[in-house]
Amino acid sequence: MNDLDFFHRPTSVAVVGASDDPEKIGGRPLRYMREFGYAGTVVPVNPKRESVQGMATVARLEDSPIVPDVALIAVPGQAAVEAVRVAAEMGVKGAVVMSSGFGETHTADGLRMQEELLAHARKTGMRVVGPNSQGLASFHSGAVLGFSTLFTEEPPADGPVGIISQSGALASVPYGILRRRGIGVRYAHGTGNDLDVSAAELAAAAAEDPDLRLLLLYLENVRDPESLVALGEASRRRGVPVVALVGGRSQSGSRAAASHTGALATERRVLDSFFERVGIWQVHSVKELVAASELYLQDWQPSGDGLAVVSNSGAVCVLAADAAEDAGLPLATLSDDTVTRLKAELPAFAATTNPVDVTAALLTDSGLFGRVLPILGQDPSVHACLLGIPVAGRGYDVERFARDAAGFAASGTPLVLAVPQPNVAKPFVDAGLPVFEEEASAIAALSQYLAHRHRMARAESLPRPAVGARPGQAVAGLNEAESLAALADLGVPVVAHELVSAPGDVAAAFERLGAHEVVVKGSTTEATHKSELGLVRLRCGSPHEAVAAADEIAASASSHGVQLDGFLVAPMVRGLHESLLGASLDPVFGPVMVLGAGGVHVEAVPDTQVLLAPCTLEEVHEALARLRMAPLLAGVRGNPASDVDAWAKAVVRASEALADPACPVAGFDANPLMLLEDGVVAVDAVVLQSVVEEPA
Repeated sequence: MNDLDFFHRPTSVAVVGASDDPEKIGGRPLRYMREFGYAGTVVPVNPKRESVQGMATVARLEDSPIVPDVALIAVPGQAAVEAVRVAAEMGVKGAVVMSSGFGETHTADGLRMQEELLAHARKTGMRVVGPNSQGLASFHSGAVLGFSTLFTEEPPADGPVGIISQSGALASVPYGILRRRGIGVRYAHGTGNDLDVSAAELAAAAAEDPDLRLLLLYLENVRDPESLVALGEASRRRGVPVVALVGGRSQSGSRAAASHTGALATERRVLDSFFERVGIWQVHSVKELVAASELYLQDWQPSGDGLAVVSNSGAVCVLAADAAEDAGLPLATLSDDTVTRLKAELPAFAATTNPVDVTAALLTDSGLFGRVLPILGQDPSVHACLLGIPVAGRGYDVERFARDAAGFAASGTPLVLAVPQPNVAKPFVDAGLPVFEEEASAIAALSQYLAHRHRMARAESLPRPAVGARPGQAVAGLNEAESLAALADLGVPVVAHELVSAPGDVAAAFERLGAHEVVVKGSTTEATHKSELGLVRLRCGSPHEAVAAADEIAASASSHGVQLDGFLVAPMVRGLHESLLGASLDPVFGPVMVLGAGGVHVEAVPDTQVLLAPCTLEEVHEALARLRMAPLLAGVRGNPASDVDAWAKAVVRASEALADPACPVAGFDANPLMLLEDGVVAVDAVVLQSVVEEPA
């Protein structure tokens, strides 16, 4: 039992705006609850009729003979607000507001009514789904508190899948697809504006249902990351995978920021990193949302991703191998013992490496699949199989093929089928096997399933992300010396440096640093990309050159109207590679780390990875290995290897510091962070610091 269970198993429901017409919004819930077996008490509220659909009404909600668990609101505008007020004062646990015309209109009246509605609910702690909700449908209890037309077009059946969506349509469409495929649906919720109860919060509650096996989630915004974190935790604890589709990914991207990191840590990339961290799988279309459903409903416990392919067609074997490479699934290398056993079962002309082509011999030997699949399943490098049957029918014992395939799948090895002929596919579907029309779709779904299971297991070892905004703070930029000091406090090694106030002081700084060459920079909080304004001079080889450089920088600053607060002098550092280490504070997901190739072209030719703070060392090393520059880091053509471990440790230290809500740093760029044979060093830094705003 959880705090929102009353929405799924209410003992009583009041319908405010109940209609005698079973096709109207206020009438369909009454019809659905009657037809779909709701056993609780229903109180229709209608001031104009004594009865609706054969049920006695009350004129006002407050006239109800009982305090219902849930009030379903189907009256418009201000009347809906009033109904919520009455329900809250009566002690109703929750309201589902189907009425529209609120915040989704972006009008002053709509927003005012929405805030008023919420205020009434919060006075007593009543929870609200909506407004602008299509309603909640819980088919196991018959509490279908909604008006979706699709429940009449595709009759419901309780099952192991839950669908939670902010959009009513995106609750109905996957529901229809799954029902047409014979899969039962337990929940089909369209939450609407998510004024109070969010789709993520409702999904986290549904995930606690012991009979649920899969959750499909559609979001149009991610304003409630804590509930998504809780959903991920419930998903992993109960072994219920969550597949999410997020709309609006193309509106993107770069929040206004005075750094490279702000441009590189786009909304889409941060969201990808967040879902990976919490063990949720993100897809990009409705087709992908439901594609692997049949796989998730199996009782398999895969231990790897090595794929074996079996078919009676050489062409399917070739195409399946190509699809596996595209999906990132490795073809398993069969052991010598496996190959020997396959040769004993197959004709001499059959291919006994992976993929395995049983040839047209299948027509005369219907037991081939039943003998070949178990041999492959016993190979330690095989973790999943594809069975492709492009052509069969008359003369083939398809029923036996299906029995053998089902028996193999029941042994614990994941199995997908590519069978384009509906009549041939039917026995496999009837046996509960995942069947696709062609091998590319089958392998894509299998790849998702295997990778998602791995992601869920891996997420258990990762720290909880430090999500959420840090309100009440403004952001101020630091100068170069202050930025380097702040970066050092985060645990990032920085170059030795001195800040002097006048060009004439640069010579003494040169001598004290003891370097052969130095860089001289104008120190200011008014510009971040200093080289573009002529505020940087490199390779100054003498005190005289360094002073001349400072004079030129002062003149350039004056010509651009930039106020300098001094001159920073530092040794020239020549690294093996220029890298980037940065961070920004996302308003939803908290501190976000960006790491990758650095230098002046970092935005023009980006090669970066995004991680949420805090990070683990393993997580950072995996991210670095995904960079396009990764092969160069090991050293090529006689060049030495870079100290990647030092880079990774600097990322981890900075991420842990930023994950602390008390950390004053709101974002930074260390670009370039020079990669050395032994260690790393930041030679340039821009740091943004949070400043608590004083009340006006």
